[in-house]
Amino acid sequence: MKDLFGQAIYDYHFNQNPEDLITETSISEADDMPVAYLFRTYKEMPKIEQKAMQLAYGKVLDVGCGAGSHALYLQNDKNLEVTAIDISPKAIEVCLDRGLKSALNVNVLAIENQKYDTIILLMNGIGIAQQLKKISTFLKQLKNLLNPNGQILVDSSDIIYMFDEDEDGGKWIPSERDYYGEVSFTITYKGETENAFDWLYIDYNTLQNAAHANGLNCELVIEGDNYDYLAKLTHL
Repeated sequence: MKDLFGQAIYDYHFNQNPEDLITETSISEADDMPVAYLFRTYKEMPKIEQKAMQLAYGKVLDVGCGAGSHALYLQNDKNLEVTAIDISPKAIEVCLDRGLKSALNVNVLAIENQKYDTIILLMNGIGIAQQLKKISTFLKQLKNLLNPNGQILVDSSDIIYMFDEDEDGGKWIPSERDYYGEVSFTITYKGETENAFDWLYIDYNTLQNAAHANGLNCELVIEGDNYDYLAKLTHL
């Protein structure tokens, strides 16, 4: 893994001539993403993320923390005990340099013997599950890490709107995917391209069904302006 996402975060933080990240998926054209967006303040966050920040309490795990913007707000502004994790070593290096007390280069599926009151997966953090068939394994792990009265705050999007309609008004969805929210993601940075990886966008009803199947309640907290939403999962 080249860790281009982490390299962009590192370059931006340490003033090493950062450039925009170029993201492309199997269902969308290449799009420029300014790295500065990953360093946004609370005021710059979309309302879904602000709501998650307001709801967070207790001992927090920030899964896929990136540059650490959410974790830093919760640690510094809400005085919560936060552990931020990411599979990008360079991103974690930046998080620590920005002042996070606990930031670990680890996959959430590898964490054992820990319990949290709030687990956050923002910027479509549930995409880490990669495919719908893996969602049960992913949710079971999050449930194992959750205190009895804890909460999992996750945002995602229903991307059905991105597909063309057929003559009957139905959606034309390529047959190579088991679920329309499964996409292949490619990142390019400074002329280098990361190997394509699977990423999952999950509509609310599908998330709710998966949550219930794995012993979790699922509540729709807030909907965004772009087919996105914030959900709260708790123990049944």
